[in-house]
Amino acid sequence: MVRTRFCDVFGVEHPIVQGGMQWVGKAELVSAVANAGALGFLTALTQPTPEDLAKEIARCREMTDRPFGVNLTILPSINPPPYAEYRDVIVESGIPVVETAGFNPAEHLPTFQGGGVKVLHKCTSVRHAVKAQELGVDGISIDGFECAGHPGEDDIPGLVLIPAAADKITIPMVASGGFGDARGLVAALALGADGINMGTRFVATREAPVHENVKQAMVANSERDTELIFRPLRNTARVASNSVSREVVSVLDDGGQFEDVQELVAGSRGRTRVLEEGDTDGGIWSAGLVQGLIEDVPTVAELVSRIAGGADELINDRLAGLVR
Repeated sequence: MVRTRFCDVFGVEHPIVQGGMQWVGKAELVSAVANAGALGFLTALTQPTPEDLAKEIARCREMTDRPFGVNLTILPSINPPPYAEYRDVIVESGIPVVETAGFNPAEHLPTFQGGGVKVLHKCTSVRHAVKAQELGVDGISIDGFECAGHPGEDDIPGLVLIPAAADKITIPMVASGGFGDARGLVAALALGADGINMGTRFVATREAPVHENVKQAMVANSERDTELIFRPLRNTARVASNSVSREVVSVLDDGGQFEDVQELVAGSRGRTRVLEEGDTDGGIWSAGLVQGLIEDVPTVAELVSRIAGGADELINDRLAGLVR
């Protein structure tokens, strides 16, 4: 079995992470990931209030006795959510690890560290990873251009980003963006990472709390079926290609502003029409290039076992056999 220092530091069996995903990182999925021996993250801001987050943590604990974490994505906003209150719930609930993402986590680190919460910080560039390490986080999740959601503005794919980060990061690091099978895990290890983070691949599992139509769309889609929206606004997001995302790209490429696409990209529209009702053309929804590697909708346990076992076979059989 592949075991890395990431497993030792974060207390899991397999070096596989299910990162935070808005509207998807709920107890059903996270508990299944934990029960499979990987590290799953509830998404704090999926819950409308800090009190609701506390309830979701309790609900997840009813489904697993293994460790899991909470994602807290920090974004600049005119009317920001009560980050400090969400943070305090995470600490008071005894969560062992938090995944921070978005803005610099420095403001929140003293509280997390004082409460014994390990911090895994997700970032999209080597410079931000180095800064997070200097701040004292416990681990890095380095997010390549292939990822769903926000890949940053540097457009550096994992084949270069992962080893470039590994050259400068001394704490445990997982690689994110484009991972979905055993080959990806072995490749990430070879590039210098200590494990992998997957989002899109975990959406296409039976336990993921999204409509079956979305999961089957991911099976049918290829690696070419995504769009990069908000490029002219320098707030790039990778989402599934559909009539809505293509319209957003067209409007902005023609000089439109955010206000011109605001209704199209509304989070509530994607959540309700797409994830809940199953209309895959009803709004935008995040999906990475790894769609091209998704061929089925297994249980989480089947997926994690397949990746962990497959990595063992690749390393011990195919790769070992190449050494003379």
